[in-house]
Amino acid sequence: MSDTQHDRAQWFVVQTMSGQEFKVKQSIERRRESEGLADLVLEVVIPTEKVSERRQGRRVTTERKLYPGYILMKACLFEEDGKTNHKAWYFIRDTQGIIGFIGGEKPVPLSPQEVDEMLQQCQASEEASKPKVQFQIGETVTIRDGAFENFEGVIENVDSDRGKLRVSVSIFGRSTPVEVEYWQVERA
Repeated sequence: MSDTQHDRAQWFVVQTMSGQEFKVKQSIERRRESEGLADLVLEVVIPTEKVSERRQGRRVTTERKLYPGYILMKACLFEEDGKTNHKAWYFIRDTQGIIGFIGGEKPVPLSPQEVDEMLQQCQASEEASKPKVQFQIGETVTIRDGAFENFEGVIENVDSDRGKLRVSVSIFGRSTPVEVEYWQVERA
């Protein structure tokens, strides 16, 4: 691939059928090699984050898509003169599971800043997994595990980095703050 082609490559958002993101990515990567289009479709990324949850008393970490139904693709969709590169366009459009580009017939590429933010968000989530369930201050929860099992309380503070909550429970008629982990509570 020439340097000018690599410089022309831009990031686009492609809409896929929901739940088909990984199949679409595999299909594009397999087809671009077999059809000799590796210089037109450079990279396919599915923005994901790692989330942790408790299942049957065990901590399980899974990946969750940040933008379900969408993938990011770095491709040379336009020629130097600004006209559509029909070979790349139809290769992508004809891939099973793809609905279309965001922007329709004249897709607008993402800015380098937008791409950097999305890719950094993915890298940050790879380093530290987030709890799957998100809680809000003022929400009422029931503690399901630990010394305060079956107590009901109101969330006073949420520490999403550590996966902990400070819950105000009533003990002997007094409001007492208790620190619990996300997996120890459920919404009341």
